[in-house]
Amino acid sequence: MGQLISGDRTLGSEALAERAARAASGLKSLGLGAGDLVALYLRNDFAFFEASAAAGLLGAYPTPVNWHYTPVEARYLFENSGAKAIVIHADLLAGVREAIPEGVPVIVVPTPPEIAQAYGVDPKLTQPPPGFPIWDEWLKGFAPLAEPLAEAPGTVIYTSGTTGHPKGVRRAPPTPEQAAMTGAVIARAFGFVGFGTPDEIVTVMTGPMYHSAPNAYGLASARLGATVILEPRFDPEELLQMIERYRVTHLHMVPIMFNRLLKLPDDVKTKYDLSSLRFVVHAAAPCPAPVKRAMIEWWGPVINEYYGSTETSAVVFCTSEDWLRHPGTVGKAWPEADVRVIDAEGRTLPPHEVGEVVARIKGMADFTYHGDDQKRRDSEKVGLIAPGDVGYFDEDGFLYLCDRAKDMIISGGVNIYPAEIEGELAKMPGVADCAVFGIPDEEFGEGVCAFVQPMPGIDLTEQEVKTWLRGQVAGYKVPKRVEIAAELPREDSGKIFKRKLREPFWEGLDRRI
Repeated sequence: MGQLISGDRTLGSEALAERAARAASGLKSLGLGAGDLVALYLRNDFAFFEASAAAGLLGAYPTPVNWHYTPVEARYLFENSGAKAIVIHADLLAGVREAIPEGVPVIVVPTPPEIAQAYGVDPKLTQPPPGFPIWDEWLKGFAPLAEPLAEAPGTVIYTSGTTGHPKGVRRAPPTPEQAAMTGAVIARAFGFVGFGTPDEIVTVMTGPMYHSAPNAYGLASARLGATVILEPRFDPEELLQMIERYRVTHLHMVPIMFNRLLKLPDDVKTKYDLSSLRFVVHAAAPCPAPVKRAMIEWWGPVINEYYGSTETSAVVFCTSEDWLRHPGTVGKAWPEADVRVIDAEGRTLPPHEVGEVVARIKGMADFTYHGDDQKRRDSEKVGLIAPGDVGYFDEDGFLYLCDRAKDMIISGGVNIYPAEIEGELAKMPGVADCAVFGIPDEEFGEGVCAFVQPMPGIDLTEQEVKTWLRGQVAGYKVPKRVEIAAELPREDSGKIFKRKLREPFWEGLDRRI
């Protein structure tokens, strides 16, 4: 029997199902039904799993929210999604209370001790303020929903784009055939097949579940009946301790975690028994070749990789053996996937010719962008979805990524879109113009860099720019490097020539992504 573990707390799969059914009745009493959205402003906690499952029982969409958001960013998502209810951790409520649309019901989850300790939360903020329903008490007021009211449609994930605001990826409820096919692909990508029975699988949630991949991985693991340990905040040595203590078999990670693990002292790296590991998969960001090779040498040939996007799902897969034979590849396409590299006219390119990567899982339930069907139409090329990457295939069918088709920055597995930061910089007094782009970062893969052109006669400093942005965007979007320039290079059209600014930072490196 599967279970969730967080700190000293444990929740078995039967108790999880019962609490989810109560939550479904509670959400139904608030007017939620098929096709509606419930926003989850939560860290990785039992309530995240309970509320997600509850929404599915109603045919509604759980919609995770990045809890790093500023009130302005959170308000956009709450309003754009049209969320009919919000479930939120107590310590996060104060920061976004003003952003919650009037009339939207809010249920508050007390912040558990292990999360409060990991994030340095003031103990006074861990309990819900007066006037708000408290999750556990609220659940007790409802009988469990007797049976599902509609097919579970999946999760709406707000994914970062290259311009403007995040886009909510919303899939139609799958047919039984589509659900079975998608489930089979996910099971292979996450290593759930060929490794014994579900109750033999033990995993640690290392990444926040507001991201697409950790969300899918965590919820799928729980549905499967695995043991899922929730690490409040990623810590490299703590992960090694958990692997040894719980005999962890499976992990889903991003390359920045590999970086931090490899930086541990040698005596720490050899201190723990990691022999239980059977399947580790990484995604979401490029992994430098030296880092991947070092992880395979340390942990053995258990390191796997998949490539895809929220829109396409996992379409390409790579084992350790594949990668060692084809260094730098992200893998080969699944049998169910149609993956091509095309030119500007949509023609499929031969091996080793670089073009845009387009892909689709054949027969997968279609998606749209919540509230913006035109963006969905714009994302399609030759009947496939363009995730925004350029790359090439080799003669053996292995895919290699070369660059981003757009300017989106991937920093530590998190998508950051420069247009948002540029928009906020443009509002700063004394700023005439600016350009934001990604530069190499040893730890995060890419870091945010901003070039700022002051208005004539105005003196600006790097610190002033960073201070301004900290009040406008989430902390991870604030540039690590700010350059003040008297003039920015421009194309004939007047558009800033970002490539000229960016190229010196990438000179001599074997990657541009």
